[in-house]
Amino acid sequence: MTTPEHQWIFFFSDGTDIFQDDNVRIYQVQNCQRVFQEPETNNFHPVDLPEELLFCPQAEFNDKPDSLFFNDGVRRIDYILVYEDEEKKKEKEFEKRHTFQRQYFEASLMKMGMELEATRSVIDEKLMFVKIHMPWDMLCTYAEVLHIKVPIQPNDLSSRPSPWNFLSCITKKFYPDEELISKETEFFTAPFEKDRLEYFYIKDQDMFFTPSMRSRMAFYILSRAPYEIRGKTKKFGITKLLDGGVYKAAYPLHDCRFNVPSKEEGCPNERYLLYQEWAHPKSFYKMQPLDLIRKYYGEKIGIYFAWLGFYTIMLTLAAVVGLGCFIYGYKTQETSTWSKEVCDPDIGGQIVMCPQCDKDCKYWRLNSTCEASKVRASVFPVSPHFLPLVTLFLEFWKRYQAELEYEWDTVEFLEQEEPSRPEYEAKFSNPEKVPYTECGRCMRVSIGIGTVLFWILLILASIVAITVYRLAAFFAFSTRLRNEELEGLEPLKEYVTPQMATSVTASLISFVVIMILNILYERVAIWITDFELPRTKTDYENSLTLKMFLFQFVNYYSSCFYIAFAKGKAVGFPGQPVYLLGKYRNEECDPGGCLIELTTQLSIIMGGKAIWNNIQEVLLPWVKNVLFRYCKSMPSNSGLPRWEQDYQLQPISKLGLFYEYLEMVIQFGFVTLFVASFPLAPVLALVNNLFEIRVDAWKITTQFRRMVPEKAQHIGAWQPILQGVAILAVATNAMIIAFTSDMIPRLVYYWSFSVYPYGDSDNHTMAGYINSSLSIFNISDFPEQSRPLSSSYNMATCRYRDFRYPPGHYRQYEYNVRYWHVIAAKMAFIIVVEHVVYFTKFILSYVIPDVPYTVKEQIKREKYLTQVILHETNLKLVTKRMKPYREETTSSLQKLPPEELDLDF
Repeated sequence: MTTPEHQWIFFFSDGTDIFQDDNVRIYQVQNCQRVFQEPETNNFHPVDLPEELLFCPQAEFNDKPDSLFFNDGVRRIDYILVYEDEEKKKEKEFEKRHTFQRQYFEASLMKMGMELEATRSVIDEKLMFVKIHMPWDMLCTYAEVLHIKVPIQPNDLSSRPSPWNFLSCITKKFYPDEELISKETEFFTAPFEKDRLEYFYIKDQDMFFTPSMRSRMAFYILSRAPYEIRGKTKKFGITKLLDGGVYKAAYPLHDCRFNVPSKEEGCPNERYLLYQEWAHPKSFYKMQPLDLIRKYYGEKIGIYFAWLGFYTIMLTLAAVVGLGCFIYGYKTQETSTWSKEVCDPDIGGQIVMCPQCDKDCKYWRLNSTCEASKVRASVFPVSPHFLPLVTLFLEFWKRYQAELEYEWDTVEFLEQEEPSRPEYEAKFSNPEKVPYTECGRCMRVSIGIGTVLFWILLILASIVAITVYRLAAFFAFSTRLRNEELEGLEPLKEYVTPQMATSVTASLISFVVIMILNILYERVAIWITDFELPRTKTDYENSLTLKMFLFQFVNYYSSCFYIAFAKGKAVGFPGQPVYLLGKYRNEECDPGGCLIELTTQLSIIMGGKAIWNNIQEVLLPWVKNVLFRYCKSMPSNSGLPRWEQDYQLQPISKLGLFYEYLEMVIQFGFVTLFVASFPLAPVLALVNNLFEIRVDAWKITTQFRRMVPEKAQHIGAWQPILQGVAILAVATNAMIIAFTSDMIPRLVYYWSFSVYPYGDSDNHTMAGYINSSLSIFNISDFPEQSRPLSSSYNMATCRYRDFRYPPGHYRQYEYNVRYWHVIAAKMAFIIVVEHVVYFTKFILSYVIPDVPYTVKEQIKREKYLTQVILHETNLKLVTKRMKPYREETTSSLQKLPPEELDLDF
C-alpha cells in the first residue's frame, strides 16, 4: 500500500476498523475524537470536524401511509434523503467512502440543528429514507437569512370591484370550484426578523411557515452542509452527493396522492385539489388556480404558468386573425386570375418551362403546378395585421406581471435577497482558485464565445450540407417525378412535384439534424456556463438562456431563413446558371415563388417539434414510472408511506423550467417571424398550448416529485428575448412578403404593367400576369454542360421565372425595366411597413404603462400602512417593556417626602 502524505483517522464507539484504503482509515474507539496521523512521526493532530459524530436514529414504518410527520406524529417532514444501505450488499472501496461521506454529511446537518430520522423501505430492504425536520428556532434563523416575507396583519384594504361583475354567473363556470379552492386571506407582509417575533401574525408556530417555505429553507441548508474536509479543501452540498451516487434522491414531499385525498387530519390536500381543478382533462376549459400553484410549487412555477396562460389567451386573438386570412385565401383561390391562368390548358398548358437542372432534367408544362398554385393563392399575407397584436401581448404581459408581483410579494425581491450558488461559495472560499482577475474573466468569456460561435458555424455547415442534398435530390426527382411516371398515384399526382418532394424530404432531414445538434449542444452549453461560475442561480440561468437561445435560434430558423431569403435568389438564367461549390446548380423556386416551400418547412418543424416534445414530456416519464414499478414489483401505492410513493416518481431536471420556457419561446419565434408565410401558425400554436398547459400540469402533479419552491419576480432573461424576437419579426415578415411571395410583382403588374403604356388593357387587371412574369429563352443558347439530353416538345424557346429581355433584343437576357420597378416596389414596401409597424409599437409601448395605476397606488398604500403597523407594534412593545420601570419609578417617587420632590431644575 502506498503511503500518503498523511492519513485520516476517525474514532467512533469501539475499536473496529470499518474502512481503510490508501488515503483514509476510520476506526471506532471510545472517545469520539477526530485526528489525522502523520505517517513519518505517527503523531495525531485534531481535525476541523464536528465535535461529536451524530448518527441518524432509525425508526420502523408506523403503518400511516398518508403521514407527513416523524413517527412521533409531531415533527413535520421537511425533506427526504434516499440512499442504498451498504450493509445489505457486498461493499466496495468507493461504497465505503460513500458511507463515510454520508455519515459525515448527516452529522453536519444534525450539528447545524436539523433533526433526522431514518426508516427502511417497506419493499426494498436495501433502501433507507432519511426524514429531515427543521425545528422552530432553525426555521426562524434561516427565514431571516433568506429574507422570507411573512404576515404581520390581515390586509383590510378594500379591492376595487370589477366592472365585469355582472358576467360572474357566466364566467364562474370557467374558474376553479370556489368550494374546493377558496380565496386565501391577504396579509400585510414584511421580511422575517428573529428578534422581533412580536411583530408577526403568528397563530400557530407549526403552520406559520408554509411547507413550501420550509422545504426551500431545508434545501438551502442541504446545499451548504459539508460532507468532507481535508486540509483547506472543503466539499459540501447535496447536489454533489447526488451526482456522486452517495444519495439516490433528495426531494420535498407531496402532501397526498394526486387522485385520492389524504386521511390525515388537517392535511390541506393541495396536490389533490390541483389535480382535480387544474391537471385533470375534465378541467381543460377552466382558468388556472395560480394562487394555489404558487403556494404549492413556489413563485417560479407560478410565474411560468401565468405567462403560459397569458400567452395562450393572446394567441386566441392571433389565431382568429390567421384563421380569417386563411379562410379568405381558401375561398378566393378558385377566383384567382393568375391561378386560373396556370391551370388553363390554353395558357398554362401551352407554356413550356425550361429545365431546372443540367442535362437529365426535362422540359415541363406550367399547368403541372396547377394545384400548388391554388395553395399559394390561398396564402393571404397576415403579418401587417398580426404584428401589432405581438406588441399588445408584450405590453399587457408587463402589466399582468406587475399585478402578480404585488399579489405574490415579489415587488421588492432584490438581487441581494437571492443567495449565492453553493458552487460559487465553494470557489470563493479559496480565493486562489477563483479566476476573477481581469485576465481570468477575459479568458472565460473568450472560451464561452468561441465555443458558441464554433457550434453556430457547425449548424451553418449542416445547412450547406442539406442545401447540397436539396440540389442533388431535385436533380434525381426531376428525372423521375413527372406525370408519365406517376400514373399509379392518380390522387396525389398533382401534388407530387420535384419541388415538393425535395422540400418535404429536406425538411425531414433538417428536423432530424436539428434534434441531434440540440442534444449535443445542450451538454456543451451547460459545461460553458459551469465554467463561467455565475454567482446566483438567476445569473446562471440567464447566462445559459442566452447561449441556448442563440444556438436554438440558428438551429431551428436557419433552414427557414435559407428558403425565405436565399433560395432562388441567385440562380442566373438557363444560359448562364449559377453553381454552388462549382458543381451543384443552385435550385430555383417554383414559378409562384418559394412561399409554399417555406410553409412546408415550418409545418414539418413545428409539428415534429410538438410531437417530439410531448413524447419527451409525457410518454417517457409515464413509461419510466411504469417500468420502475414493474421491475421492482411494487404493490399498490395505498399501503406505502408517503416518502416511498414519491420516490417512485421521476426526479425534476436540474434546470427545472428552462426547457419549458425554451420550447415556448422557440414556438413564439415560429409564430411571429414567419407568420406571413404560414397564417395558420398561430392556430397550431394555440391548439398546442391548450394541450401544453394541461400536459405540464399533469406531468408535474402526477409523474414528478415535488419541486423545491423558488422565488422569482419575473420570467428573467426570456423577457428581453421575446422583445428582440418581436422587433426582428417586423423585418422578417416584411421581407418575406416582398422577396419570398409574389404579392409585390402581382401588385406592380396590376397597377402599372396591365394598362397603357406597358399593357393593352384599358382597366387594371391581373389577366396576362403569368405570361408577363415569365421570360423567354432560346434553347439554342444552352451551354453544352447544361443542354438537355432530350426533349419531347417541338419548340425553339422555353420560359423561366425572371424579368429579362428576350433573345434577339440588343440587351438580351439582361434585367428589363419591370425588374427594376418590382425591386423599387419591394424596397418601398419594406421601408413603409417597417416604419408604420415600429411607430405603432412605439405608440403602444408609450401609451400602455408597464405597471397599472391601481397597482402603483396599492403598493404605496401598503408600504405606508406596513410602516405604520410596524411603528405601532414597536411602540407597544417599548411601552410594555417600560411599564415595570415606570411603575417602579412611580412607587419610589411616592415614598419620597414632599420637600424632596420640590426640585429646582
